[in-house]
Amino acid sequence: MRRRQCPNGYTLIELLVVIGIIATLLGLLLPAVQKVRAATARLQCQNNQKQLALALHNYHDRRGQLPPGLSVKSEGARLPFLGWEARILPDIEQANLWRQVEEAFDSDPDPLKFYGHVPHHRLLGKPVLLFNCPSDPRLPGPKPGMFGLIAFTSYLGVEGRNQDTKDGMLFRDSAVRMIDVTDGTSNTLMLGERPPAADLRYGWWYRGWGQSQDGSLEMLLGASERNVVGEGCPAGPFSFAPGRFDNQCDVFHFWSLHSGGANFVFGDGSVRFLSYSAEPVISALTTRAGGEVVTVPE
Repeated sequence: MRRRQCPNGYTLIELLVVIGIIATLLGLLLPAVQKVRAATARLQCQNNQKQLALALHNYHDRRGQLPPGLSVKSEGARLPFLGWEARILPDIEQANLWRQVEEAFDSDPDPLKFYGHVPHHRLLGKPVLLFNCPSDPRLPGPKPGMFGLIAFTSYLGVEGRNQDTKDGMLFRDSAVRMIDVTDGTSNTLMLGERPPAADLRYGWWYRGWGQSQDGSLEMLLGASERNVVGEGCPAGPFSFAPGRFDNQCDVFHFWSLHSGGANFVFGDGSVRFLSYSAEPVISALTTRAGGEVVTVPE
């Protein structure tokens, strides 16, 4: 009887060749997957900003003006240190959360103390996904902060050239009407991207003082912001440029986790990606009535 022949196994060299081919394919595939994920996150980020733009326009339609970038004396100081994002909650299908905001202020014996009321603490730590760019792995949170859990925003209102000029569309106690934007809403920035601070002290969506009880660095930012709080950073002015998670000084300027630039919302509601090479014209784009002649870069 013939012996049954056993099939030959793979040699070590053959196995090494197969492993090498698989490693090569993975090396080619992973960058492509990462690129697709980055593109998807950037698109989602743009969609978030588009919804925020629509909400701001809806607020304007109802009230005849945009919300204050940060409320301090607005409406007789009824809602002190409340950010613009909280004001548009009813326009982003968060009416229940807005009722909690109103209840927190109505029951607060001293709203100017800012952190002394438990209902405010709960809202400080309430994440709203629409306010967060999916490219930031730290978000949506909440994260531990000075006053308990804190929730953040990736999108800041453009207050103008800096925190003192108040020549943008959203700033402390602002009440800007679209008719006031004489530079043209398609040529004026309304929102921009900037991740929360490295130490998470700035970038809160609900309430915040910012640098000087003006919302600067918190939910508002200028094109050439100045440093008046120290933080071990230069005095400025700062400019539109790439940033890093571990650099506290990057809190003073617009930047994003997208490669090459950041998304901005214009006054007409459009969302555009501006590369860092657009820095020379960013300042002109932040003023609502500066009279500058500028071409929006593609």
